[in-house]
Amino acid sequence: MEKTIEENKQGESLVLEQKKENTKKLFIESYGCAMNFSDSEVVASILSENGFNTTQILEEADLVLVNTCSIRDKAEQTIRKRLEKYNAVKRINPKMKVGVLGCMAERLKSQFLEEEKIVDLVVGPDAYKDLPNLLAEVESGNDAINVILSKDETYGDISPVRLNSNGITALVSITRGCDNMCTFCVVPFTRGRERSREPQSIMTEITNLWNQGYREITLLGQNVDSYLWYGGGLKKDFEKASDMQKATAVNFDNLLEMVATTFPKMRVRFSTSNPQDMHESVLHIIAKYPNICKHIHLPVQSGSDRILKEMNRLHTRAEYFDLITKIRTIIPDCSISQDMIAGFPTETEEDHQDTLSLMEFVKYNFGYMYSYSERPGTLAGRKMEDDVPEETKARRLQEIVDLQQKHSWFRSEEFIGKTVEVLIEKTSKKSKEQFSGRNSQSITVVFPREDYKIGEFVNVKINSCTSGTLIGEVVGYSDMN
Repeated sequence: MEKTIEENKQGESLVLEQKKENTKKLFIESYGCAMNFSDSEVVASILSENGFNTTQILEEADLVLVNTCSIRDKAEQTIRKRLEKYNAVKRINPKMKVGVLGCMAERLKSQFLEEEKIVDLVVGPDAYKDLPNLLAEVESGNDAINVILSKDETYGDISPVRLNSNGITALVSITRGCDNMCTFCVVPFTRGRERSREPQSIMTEITNLWNQGYREITLLGQNVDSYLWYGGGLKKDFEKASDMQKATAVNFDNLLEMVATTFPKMRVRFSTSNPQDMHESVLHIIAKYPNICKHIHLPVQSGSDRILKEMNRLHTRAEYFDLITKIRTIIPDCSISQDMIAGFPTETEEDHQDTLSLMEFVKYNFGYMYSYSERPGTLAGRKMEDDVPEETKARRLQEIVDLQQKHSWFRSEEFIGKTVEVLIEKTSKKSKEQFSGRNSQSITVVFPREDYKIGEFVNVKINSCTSGTLIGEVVGYSDMN
């Protein structure tokens, strides 16, 4: 639930440059958060070196992989339907092999392989390098499984193939796993304990992206603010590190500044942040460098201290308010977005009103809002009764969504009359005569394309808006070109 799930990307099938020597076809589909889409690029890179070209035609595939998400029940139901579709095609093309990757693979390994017999291989998030061996097992007529969670795998040595990329923006994974045992979340069980990627491999990947013409990167992790590299190993073992390791450790502040200063003409975003790990020092780094985007995704989940405690969130309402005040003071033009859960077990009407009052205090720019769905394997799933009626959850969620819509309008209207810097990312969905991009605050901006090009930074004067889009006209190039 910590992870931003972009609904328009769900089920995207991915394709990359074809190698003449590769003779087999891979169809790979991704669901869930940005981390899953990033992982699919790692998988495609590994399989590209092992004889596979990607295809977007399911029927011609030798291997079909679905990268899965366990964060919400809806995602799991969608993936089950996709597996039914794959198996229908497989009956026509029996040579086709079907595999499940990612979080759902870890959680439902025996069910998929042994009980339901709907897949040939199951591969957890830390086992992608083992794919060639697992495929050899499948070719020999055996089921194949590797869902072992690693203490040190970060895929820092794999150069991801950018799938379906616009060539302008890219995801760069910096951490894997999570140590925050939120009671509603499966991530620590499906992705393992938190470990950070070696900084030099991160810098090398960004250098390669810059040389290929990319203009913006997003540093990605379940909890980026707790990034900590001290020579390898789990974050929780840092206290056992040597004095030299501790003295030379790289934290998120250091990494963010390193990226911003090394690539001053490249935009830097990051996601996701966790309130208890976002320190004031990071805010000063964001404020200091113009190429670090002024947007923080700061999941809160609930405005009620009692519910936050039930969720095992390691922050209180007051601490969250203090952090918001610091952000507004140090980075006045920063946008803030949220994740929110309606109807967590035992949530009362008073708890719900606490959430609405917190939203009134922050007035988020946008958010990702869900009603609670019990996830098997989580502490809430094991120990708490899902006791809020579905109709109550739906009504509370709608009230949260309606309030967010009101605040999104309010925040969008603040931009009218201002000039913002925009990275041109694509042609607008509604008109080929318009370009679309995002400003530093991660708000979509639409404007007439004129003679500008995708990948350029322009200054756009905002004339009008909707709740989620700013509309304006270019007044010239920005200093970032």
